[in-house]
Amino acid sequence: MMDKIKISPSILSADFACLDRQIKRVERAGADMLHIDVMDGHFVPNITIGPVVVRHIRRVTDLILDVHLMIERPEKFVDEFVAAGSDMITFHIETISSSKFIVQGSKLRKKGIKVGISLNPDTSLNKIKGVLKYADFVLVMSVFPGFSGQKFIPGAIPKIRKLRSIFRGDIAVDGGVSDKVAADLIGAGATILVSGSYIFAAKNVKQAIERIRHAR
Repeated sequence: MMDKIKISPSILSADFACLDRQIKRVERAGADMLHIDVMDGHFVPNITIGPVVVRHIRRVTDLILDVHLMIERPEKFVDEFVAAGSDMITFHIETISSSKFIVQGSKLRKKGIKVGISLNPDTSLNKIKGVLKYADFVLVMSVFPGFSGQKFIPGAIPKIRKLRSIFRGDIAVDGGVSDKVAADLIGAGATILVSGSYIFAAKNVKQAIERIRHAR
């Protein structure tokens, strides 16, 4: 298990009218990476951003860009996101077969990109067991993906605990993460906490980040 809990602010909750300043704000406050939700209006009921925005984000920050592909047929678009400057790519097990994930993972690792697999709250861990040895990290959704500001689903905690017993890499959790649930998530084995509205709505972003990073 990793010693340091890494914090990944989700830009879905940022003010896109001044996105560069919002990014610099969380960067100065100690964020370890940026979580970028890519939605296509098909796999999830929302449309967000594409490679062009990722490319512009890459120009304004050196933070690790954690690009979360919540899209159908992600293998068709992944090369564009890599070219735009992604450092981590997350696929959903609901949108990609195990065999295609293994192929994509091998290709991305050769380019120095970390590869993750994600699963929705109602998807069993059994669905990803066959690909765990090919994943650098797992992203456990603690809300149903599509919109920011949702309430945390407590069932994510036992799922993370069970996953930690069979997986040694990073475990990320995304959805409703705040200081109220961070301690339980860390205790269950999470090492990357993705947080959107809790961080971006905070008056003191540095304190918000540190509260969830050091929750025990």
